[in-house]
Amino acid sequence: MSEPSHPYKTYSEVKLQQQQLLRKNVIDAACILLAEEGPEAVTVRRVAQKLSCSTKIIYSIFGSKDGLANEMYLDGCRLLAETFQQVPNTDNVLADLKALGWAYWQFAQLHSAYYKMMFGGALSDFKPDEQSLEGTTTALSRILQTVIHAMKQGELAEQDPILVVRMLWSALHGVIHLQFAGHLADINMVQEVYAFTLDKLFSAFKISSSQV
Repeated sequence: MSEPSHPYKTYSEVKLQQQQLLRKNVIDAACILLAEEGPEAVTVRRVAQKLSCSTKIIYSIFGSKDGLANEMYLDGCRLLAETFQQVPNTDNVLADLKALGWAYWQFAQLHSAYYKMMFGGALSDFKPDEQSLEGTTTALSRILQTVIHAMKQGELAEQDPILVVRMLWSALHGVIHLQFAGHLADINMVQEVYAFTLDKLFSAFKISSSQV
């Protein structure tokens, strides 16, 4: 007869849970400061003030401001990956790619503080480390897999799939970056430009009937 499970956690489990909660709260507070007050507000001192704790606690978890920024970056990568994973796979691989393109738009709009920090240079003195850049690659892997699938199905021309993903990413990011910089202020116009860009990109990569 197996022993009943206990309705309590060990001290080590509780301590780890508290550390994880504190880490998440620090990252959330830093992102709120970034969104509400701009990049100059994202300092260890200001984050500590927001959480009513000492800077020593934050330094003990992240080591430095760059350590905190890298964790913010990785947290954003996780959110981006989750956004892509919510897009279902269908029998229409090109429709799936467009849906992923719009999922990227959705991420930028719903998590603009993360987006500006990750891809918009909001923290001018921050350069993501190797682990953070790997997180970006992991987040974008869903798009890469779909591009490869489309090439195998003969929907997209055979070429370097990584190059295709980077071109898609660059073009779509360009529209969003112009929006956040205030050059495309009207949301309806921005969406129209984004849709047009997405359509033209796939037209350029798609195999024409004369190539079949």
